[in-house]
Amino acid sequence: MQIQINTDSNIDSGDKLIRHVEEEIASTLERFSDQVVSIEAHLSDQNAGKGGSGDKRCVLQARPTGQQPVAVTHNAATIDDACRGAAESMAHLLASRFGRLHETKGGDSIRHPHKDHPRTN
Repeated sequence: MQIQINTDSNIDSGDKLIRHVEEEIASTLERFSDQVVSIEAHLSDQNAGKGGSGDKRCVLQARPTGQQPVAVTHNAATIDDACRGAAESMAHLLASRFGRLHETKGGDSIRHPHKDHPRTN
């Protein structure tokens, strides 16, 4: 899974910040590494240095293998909190999306359990 970080001109995009954001995203989304081709993060300061709560934004865009890209946004007081929140939101979105792909019509039910179920043997 490739991770790319983009920042606006109001965010100091030093190596330390980039590395930290990459590690945060990679650790939170590690379980989807086989199912996601790339993650792109866009970091921005909405108030351009004026301060205020919730003015840091992290937008994550994931490209799942063989599917359309999906995106989430999280606003917070710090870049760190914004990235953590966006990564957690993306993890929930991907878990939901990939979970639905495997839960198809015709699966096990109460009336028709799987042939290996203990009650059917």
